[in-house]
Amino acid sequence: MKKMLMAAAVGTITGIGATTYIAGPLLAEEAGDRASVYEQLDLFGIIFERIRTQYVEEVDEGELIEAAINGMLTSLDPHSSYLPPQAFTAMQVDNRGEFGGLGIEVQQESGFVKVVTPMDGSPALEAGIEAGDFITAVDGESLLGLTLGEAVELMKGPVGTDVELTVRREGVEEPLEIGVTRGNIKLTAARVRTEGDSVVVRVSTFNEQTLPNVRDGMEREIEAAGGLDSINGVVLDLRNNPGGLLTAGVELADIFLEQGEIVSTRGRNPRDGDRFNARPGDTINGLPLVVLINGGSASASEIVAGALQDHRRAVVVGTKSFGKGSVQSIMPVQGDGAMRLTTSRYYTPSGRSIQALGVSPDIVVQQPPRVQQTEEEADDRPRRSEAGLRGSISNDSLSEDQQQQILQEQEAAEQAAQLRTDDYQLAYAVDILKGLSAIDMAAQ
Repeated sequence: MKKMLMAAAVGTITGIGATTYIAGPLLAEEAGDRASVYEQLDLFGIIFERIRTQYVEEVDEGELIEAAINGMLTSLDPHSSYLPPQAFTAMQVDNRGEFGGLGIEVQQESGFVKVVTPMDGSPALEAGIEAGDFITAVDGESLLGLTLGEAVELMKGPVGTDVELTVRREGVEEPLEIGVTRGNIKLTAARVRTEGDSVVVRVSTFNEQTLPNVRDGMEREIEAAGGLDSINGVVLDLRNNPGGLLTAGVELADIFLEQGEIVSTRGRNPRDGDRFNARPGDTINGLPLVVLINGGSASASEIVAGALQDHRRAVVVGTKSFGKGSVQSIMPVQGDGAMRLTTSRYYTPSGRSIQALGVSPDIVVQQPPRVQQTEEEADDRPRRSEAGLRGSISNDSLSEDQQQQILQEQEAAEQAAQLRTDDYQLAYAVDILKGLSAIDMAAQ
């Protein structure tokens, strides 16, 4: 409309005839478009009435309209959908950090349900469900042709009951049958612990509890270590984090940045864009920061990783992220339901969109597949050494304190070696912090 008015203004300067020539066809075209829309709506009404009165079985009119609404939304993109009242209520509970079920974040792709990520501590994770898996059937019932909401309903059920998922996994020829026991899940948004001299912040999701969990955990671990001077940096683990609230992601990135843009959003109308900037104050005063991501890191996780990467505040390690660069708005509608509608794309501080591309790590580190150990490999009995032999002579070249320090360093090295076995990507991140810390010390 704005373009049409500009054209009319130009026509007024050059003459009334020119104005009529420019605006007339445009107005006629708009009228034609409106007529076409009304014809399509009439067609919808005709088809609805035919189904209601002539379908072989009696139909629920409300369910029929709901299915039509959902079909309209899901035709737009994989993230737009209709949320019936029950699903809308459940989503609000999720954002507060509690939910029930299998504990998987899913989306619809190629007619099947694709696992974005299994949640930390969830029944699905314990059962062996992995990010990228396609769930093709639930208890033998195919999901092909069902909406995402219908598929999710099939996976729900009373706590303690079992459900069998048929899963297709890349690199595996035959479908997998995986049994999962449903459970109540109270998701802790973030957990913080210390590995050697490094603080590890594991963020599972972005909800209202994320920032409080991170702040409280970091304060506790840093104080226990003896203050910021006693740690060599922080590992921010965003692997298999499907995202959540945009504002929660912005808040997390903010505590590691002194200034600058964190993310911007741009909608259909340029005036509807928004920009989020960091406030002064870096929680760890510039200490080295490593961010871990993988294919299960999506949405708000990618906002955080992209912002810290663009500002050169962190080294991003792992594998390429999921690539969800769009923002959904939840709009309540009549009947206590809501629609989830994609309303904008987000851009990292450098202006890049990660939609369908993902965030590329600075250092690519693959996580080796888990290998079942043999009894011989799992044998962790202490090995014999000179110090354990009866009557061995002592080391008189070092003081007791020096010897004790060497023993502590050996123990730390053994713990680091075990971490490489348990979680290779995290061990790699911790090793990077050690190297960055050594460089900083040498420069001082």
